[in-house]
Amino acid sequence: MTIFLAGAGPDPDAFPDVFDAFAAQVRQQAGQRRPAHVAVAVHGTGVNLQDLVAAYAEPLQGRIDCRIVVVPLAPGKPADPATFDGVDGLVVGGGLTPGYWEWLHPAASAISNLVTAGVPYLGFSAGAMMAPRLALIGGYRIDGVEVCGEECSEGLDSVDLRKGLGLVPFTVDVHAAQAGTLSRALGAVAAGLAERAVAIDENTAVVVESAGDVDYRVIGAGNCWDIRGTGGAATSVSVLKGD
Repeated sequence: MTIFLAGAGPDPDAFPDVFDAFAAQVRQQAGQRRPAHVAVAVHGTGVNLQDLVAAYAEPLQGRIDCRIVVVPLAPGKPADPATFDGVDGLVVGGGLTPGYWEWLHPAASAISNLVTAGVPYLGFSAGAMMAPRLALIGGYRIDGVEVCGEECSEGLDSVDLRKGLGLVPFTVDVHAAQAGTLSRALGAVAAGLAERAVAIDENTAVVVESAGDVDYRVIGAGNCWDIRGTGGAATSVSVLKGD
């Protein structure tokens, strides 16, 4: 079982590595069963659902024989935990993280159990931010002071951390260098909101081999910024480059 947390949305041309690696894990999980079953959970406002799903499904279907189980997330329609029964892989897409949290969090226990049992997980942007035990949902101020641009706030004022899917022990932020959210991750640790945060660049992903592992490797063209604190102060920042 492997957890892939990508720092941006799907881009199979610029960053095929994450699709290659995830597809290989799904094939292994499915074993002799053909086609493999892959759940794709997506949330988007004002977009065609079929087009939204295709951005995640088509790169996978070009790599492996798989059937896509669509999990649409929308107001008044939280994910049904039973939807994930029997799948060989789970993809959670990008978009507004608060929306993903509201409509996917009711299935958190089912997803955690699925991944712990060996099903690979691939989260893009919001799907990566949702994965930790303590998830960073959005916001751009800490104690009234800006720590990133308001355009990265996801509609929230204060930086907001909530119980996530429980797959990894560190908080995750995305679009780190490109959107300037590295400062938000750093600020969250410095303020004692999180003990550890990993900020992931675009075209880059963290690869965690088992749910709950504290260590990971990095694939892709960018960096991951690992921030650790003790007693409410950010004490170290490590920069890990992609393979």
